[in-house]
Formats: sequence, structure tokens, C-alpha cells
Amino acid sequence: MSVLNALYLSRRPAAAFVVVGLFWGCFAAYVPVIKAQLGASDALFGALLLGSATGLVSSMWLAPRADRVLGSRSMQVGVVALSLAWLIPGQITAPLVFAASMAFVGLSSGLLDVVMNARVSELEAKHHCPLMNANHAMFSVAYAVAALIVGITREAGLPPTPVFAGFSMFCILMAPFMRMDVTHVAAEEGYAGRYPLWPIVLCGAITLVAFMSEATVEAWSALHVERTLGGGAAEGAFGPAMLGITMAIGRFSGQVVAARMREVTVVIWASVISASGAVIAAMAPTPVVAYVGFGILGLGVSVIGPMGLALVGKLVAPHLRTEAISRVAVIGFSGFFFAPMLMGLMSEVFGLRVAFAAVAVLLISAVPLAVLVSREPQATDTPQAVR
Repeated sequence: MSVLNALYLSRRPAAAFVVVGLFWGCFAAYVPVIKAQLGASDALFGALLLGSATGLVSSMWLAPRADRVLGSRSMQVGVVALSLAWLIPGQITAPLVFAASMAFVGLSSGLLDVVMNARVSELEAKHHCPLMNANHAMFSVAYAVAALIVGITREAGLPPTPVFAGFSMFCILMAPFMRMDVTHVAAEEGYAGRYPLWPIVLCGAITLVAFMSEATVEAWSALHVERTLGGGAAEGAFGPAMLGITMAIGRFSGQVVAARMREVTVVIWASVISASGAVIAAMAPTPVVAYVGFGILGLGVSVIGPMGLALVGKLVAPHLRTEAISRVAVIGFSGFFFAPMLMGLMSEVFGLRVAFAAVAVLLISAVPLAVLVSREPQATDTPQAVR
């Protein structure tokens, strides 16, 4: 199946991925400004981002319930809630208030993440084809576009608030397009299977490794370029933009690769490639070399997370799919919030070069996890086997 066909089949959740990508790309490029207006050290800023982790963990339990109540309007409500939540953090100067505002961001982002990934998995089962990589590619495209736009707005001296407001208005206007009917699958009569805890843990761990690695570049690449390598504001913003561009390329390519290669093989090679990129970024003497490292990391890491989410949809019974994906999504997306905290602590003690080198070690840990997933039995009534 072509990328365009995949995006057409999943056009509504793909639009939700665009919304999430726009906001996080905007935030990543504005991190130096937001951090400075808070007057926070690396360690404190990383700790403040735990506020969003608190909201995200809460979404693990709230998302399946909210989805059942909201039904076809779940993505619409999620988009509006996230758009409103992002109006607050960019204008705050008090650290504790910033952490509280990021908790609302984390909750809204987690709810939308769970729902949109569940919708893609439902469409994969319905159409018997992989769709996850193409949708996550749209996140990366939007992320890169937002980061590039912020590079321009920062050079022009615009503060974060009006830029976030512009993105919020655009995303709210997209919300009516995202209404999507939900397929509720009941358990088969006599179903006696155990709760799929182990597949959720393994796929969640793979997704966590991918998104933690991605989050380190998103949140700290601009600072690495500007502070460690002496780049300007536009050069700093190009760090996360490079990640978004190469991740989009990797995920669009992964949409084709997923139909032709074993998932485990792809995850192993992607882990090695992305780890080499992290090493290059850590050792870079100039911003240009750092961009090369970020780009290689983006190409490799781009397919790991989506495959972790797609795999759990194949390993569990259909009636457990939304709940399982919600668990894996929250485990994985928590990396976007825990990673900046850990990077902040490592940067405070050892510097950003060592912190980026640690990302390489983290990425390699996905290899044994992928091997364990390959040994899990598939759900007999899912359309594709775990290969």
C-alpha cells in the first residue's frame, strides 16, 4: 500500500497527529526562551516537566473511559482541550505554576495520544494493512514545520504566547474534521484468555525507549546547539527541526518497509542506526555535525515507537485493543516527559555531551526487547502476524 493510500484511509487520526506535532515542535524550539523566563537551571527545568508526566499518567486511566463516553467526538474534544492547554505555559514565569500548567498539557496530550493511536489500530484491523508509521510521520512533519516557524518568530523577537495562540486557533479550526465513528468490539463468547500484561509491558518498553530518545533531542537539542556549540537562535531551532524532518522521512519509508520486512529486524537495525546518530551529536564539534547526528538519530528512531504501538494491537484480542494501546501509549509517551528531567539532571552534573551519549545506550536496549516480543504468540483473529 502506498503512503498516500495509507494517509487517505486514516486521514482523520492523521490530522490529530498533526495537531500534536505542531504544539510539541513549537514547544521544543521555544525551550531556551521558556527556560530563561523561568530562571531555571537544567535540573530544575527537567524537574518542572514532571508536571506534564503527572497529567500523562492520569490519562492512562481516563482515556479509555473518556473514549467510551465521547465516542465519535473523542478526537475533537482532545484537540480542543490540547489547544487550550497550550495557551498557558508560554506566559508563566513562576516555576511551580509552570509545572501545574504542564500537568494540564500532559493530561490533554495523553488523552488525544491514546485515542488517535487506538483509531489507527482499529483502521489497521479493518483494512488489513499497516498504517501506524504513516500517521506518526505526520506528527514528525508537523513537528518540523512548527520548529522551523518558531526559528523565524524567535529571530523576529516574538514571545511564545502569541505563537502558541496562533497554532491553537489553527488546530481548533481543524477539530470538526476529526469526528470518527468508533468500532466497539465485544469479547468472543467463552473468551478465557488472560489479561495481556506481558505484551503490554514489552511493547510499552520498546515504545518508551523510542520516545525517551526522541524527547531528549526535542527538548535539549536547541540548548546543545546554542550553549555547547555556540549557535544562534535560528541555528538552535534547526536542531529539533532536523529531527522532525528526518523522522518524517524515516516514518514514510517505514510505512513501505513495514509491509515487506520483519518488525523485529527493523527495530534492531533502527536501534543501531539511531544510537550511532546520538553518538555523533554528543561528539559534534560544530552545529552542522550535530545536525548530522540528529538526522541519523531521527531516521533510525522514527520507526521504533510506531512499531511498538502496532505490535501490541496484533498481540491482544480485538476487544482489548483500545485498552492495551492506551497502556502502551501512556508508557511510551511518558518518555517525552521523564526524559527531559533525566537529561536535565545529567546535563547539570556531566554536561550535554555525556547526556546525549547516554541516549545511545538507551537506544541499544531496544534490541533485546524486540527479540522477546518476537517470541510472543499472536492473537489468532488479528489480520497480521507478528513477524
